[in-house]
Parts: sequence; C-alpha cells; structure tokens
Amino acid sequence: MLNEVVTVINGPAACFKIQYWGIDPCLFDNQPHKHSFFEICYVISGEGEYTEEGTLYPLRAGTHFCSRPGITHQIRTTKGLFICYVAFELDESQSDETMRDAFNGLAAHAEVCIYDGDHHPTAHLWKSMLMREGAGTLPATAIPSLAYTLLVSFLGLFGKDTGHPFVHRKNTNLLLQRAKLYIRDNLSQPLHLGDVAGYLNVSERHLSRLFSEGIHETYTDFIRSERIRQAAHLLLTSELPIKEIAEATGFSSVHYFTQTFKHEKKLPPGRFRKQEQTGR
Repeated sequence: MLNEVVTVINGPAACFKIQYWGIDPCLFDNQPHKHSFFEICYVISGEGEYTEEGTLYPLRAGTHFCSRPGITHQIRTTKGLFICYVAFELDESQSDETMRDAFNGLAAHAEVCIYDGDHHPTAHLWKSMLMREGAGTLPATAIPSLAYTLLVSFLGLFGKDTGHPFVHRKNTNLLLQRAKLYIRDNLSQPLHLGDVAGYLNVSERHLSRLFSEGIHETYTDFIRSERIRQAAHLLLTSELPIKEIAEATGFSSVHYFTQTFKHEKKLPPGRFRKQEQTGR
C-alpha cells in the first residue's frame, strides 16, 4: 500500500522522494552494497549483525539503524530478522535550507545504530503505519502526514547533535512568534523588555537577539511600528478621540503619540484620519 500511495511526501519544510518501503518477516543475509539515498531500518524481532565499512553492529529487537548514501553496508543473520524499512532522498529543490542542512548533516555524522528503541517516537510511528486491519487502523488520508513525521523523526533519532540547527531554528521561530503575538495583544501596556522576556522565560539579551537576528529590527523599533500600525487602524476604523487611541496603543502622552505618528506617517494623526477618510 505504501509503495502505491506514498511515493512523494510534501510537508511544511521538506519534500521527500521515496525509493521504496519494505517489510520482511524473515530477512536473511544480503551482499555488501551501497545506495545513493538513505535506507532506514527498524528491527521488530530476531538477531543478526550489520556491518558498515568494516565496523560491526549487533542487531536485535528494537534496533533502528541508518544506511547513509554512498556507504557500503551489509546485513547478516543466521535465523532471520523481522524488519521494516524505507529508502528515500530529500528533494533539495523543494525543501527549506534548514532541512537540507539537517539531512546533509545526517549523511555525514549519523549515529549508525540506536538500541532499545521500541519506546522511541519513531518506533511508535512505524507501528502506527503497519496497523492496516482491525481496530485502530488509520484512515488512508492520514498516512502521508504520518510518513512525513516518520522521516523527519530520523533527525532526532540518529542525529548526534541534539541542538540541531533545524530544531534550533524552529524553536527560535516559535519564540519570536510568541513574542510578537504577546506584544500585539498588549500594546496598551508598557511592554518593557524584561517583562516580555520573563513571560517567555528567556533572558533579555536572548529576546533582543531574537528580534535583531530574526526580523532585522530592534525590539524597541518593532513595538513602535506595531503601535503606529494599530493607531492608524483605529484612526480609520473607529471614531475614538486621538487621546483614547494614544492610550490604547501604549503612548505615554498625546504629544509623544502625535510626534511619533508624524515621524512615521509624515502626517499628524488628525490630518491622517481626515485625508484618508476624504480619499475613500
């Protein structure tokens, strides 16, 4: 089913080309060989050994192992292995730079074998995809998303660097997004750097760096621009007096509001409202 339905997987940050999916209840020896793509395997039961460029790794139930592009490898077993696997490559032309860097890093520095991994999220994803009959069967429409999650989970499973740039970037984007949402929802408040940093449980220095590196704008400049943006919106969509708009958008005085608004919009608030409403 997977080989018919899930051959290309498009996700929010990456696109994967699937070479093949496989499950073998009794896999025996294969010859030394290599691939131009990743092949990730999960041992459900049995014992054997995996060799990669002369290094031997024992295989047993719960073992995940990663065959990287261009690396000669071989599986040997006397009694057979119950194993499932997927072979894939990243379509770099349709994937984010962070994902390209992540999988290039995996190709160069992956931890080859992970033992006792039956409780790892990757194992649960495998098992969910293999449930095709009876209670708990996933609908076919859920399989591509699950497959995407499985492939991305390999970064955390085999990646030696737990602070992977991809993960770090995503966490950074989330923090920045939370900071921006908090600011936009609380413009009437003072919004001191320390208060917002405390809300996010990060240092003031880190929060400041999130803005300068994430959107190339200082924390103070972002707040000012958001206050002006919201003030302009209220001027055009409400009949609130300018004094109340200044208070609602966090300006300490009407004078400071007028001065800042004029600097940004090239018109004082009253003239801006009149000109925009007249021009409609």
